[in-house]
Amino acid sequence: MYRYPKQILTIEQQVQSYVDAGMEIASREDVEKALKAVGFYRLRGYSFQLYDNSTKKYVPGTKFEDILGIYTFDQELSELVFSMISKIEVALRARLVDALLIHGEPLVLQDSSIFKEKKLYWRNMAAVASEIARSNDVFIKHNYDNYEGEVPVWAAVEVLSFGTLSKIIKNLKTGNGSSYSFLAANYRYKSPKGNSVIPAQKMLASWVQAVSVLRNMCAHNSRVYNRTIHTTPEILDSDKIAPPSAHNGLYQILLAMKYLRSSDEEWVVFVDAFDKLIQNNSDVVSLKAMNLPTDWKMHLSV
Repeated sequence: MYRYPKQILTIEQQVQSYVDAGMEIASREDVEKALKAVGFYRLRGYSFQLYDNSTKKYVPGTKFEDILGIYTFDQELSELVFSMISKIEVALRARLVDALLIHGEPLVLQDSSIFKEKKLYWRNMAAVASEIARSNDVFIKHNYDNYEGEVPVWAAVEVLSFGTLSKIIKNLKTGNGSSYSFLAANYRYKSPKGNSVIPAQKMLASWVQAVSVLRNMCAHNSRVYNRTIHTTPEILDSDKIAPPSAHNGLYQILLAMKYLRSSDEEWVVFVDAFDKLIQNNSDVVSLKAMNLPTDWKMHLSV
């Protein structure tokens, strides 16, 4: 068996490693308590901006409370973002069902003619079938018991993952009178000339995919703060950072959330809460760590 080169550290040794790296600790007892509740490795991710890899030391003046403060901020941020994404997700499901039902067929997901690429359609249907089969929802069982196991689109969409919804949207046929045009009309935006524009299919699908990735990060308690997010949504030219940032981060996904917002009113409440959270933690958090430009609030405003 491969012998991993790094050794397991006891809680006491973990605290000492902080001290050896120059971190200021007011109470070892409090640090040990935090490490037992959160974990040394998880907290490591919140110290990146305060740690100098070249010297293997923390920035002078770094306190353990600073690391814990960033962690607490991230937890509150994740809860706030997840709550907003839940609203976006519910609205998207309802709007997609309405868009698909213009064909007047409850089993419309089984109609390959409304989709562009047939091979991709069957791949997506495999995911649809798998996710329906995994569901224990009473309304799915109701269709098993009463309708020969056929599941209408309004029930199916409720149990599909956000990622599968994105794939379905991306493969819909476009054009006047299509389900895609009906769905995309819910997500119009203003062009530089002030015209109301329906997003291109690739753009809308990229928004859904990006928000899906952030949703899963929040749902699994992954770190959101100071993190590169490799999924890249297509954002409007007016919201792009100049010069462009070296990596994709929270700012770009927040923009995708804005474009997909369930309502203007709910989005305004979210932005205000986000702003308040940043202000309340301005002593420990950095806008740069979230890829936020200084005028981020203007970009996130509706």
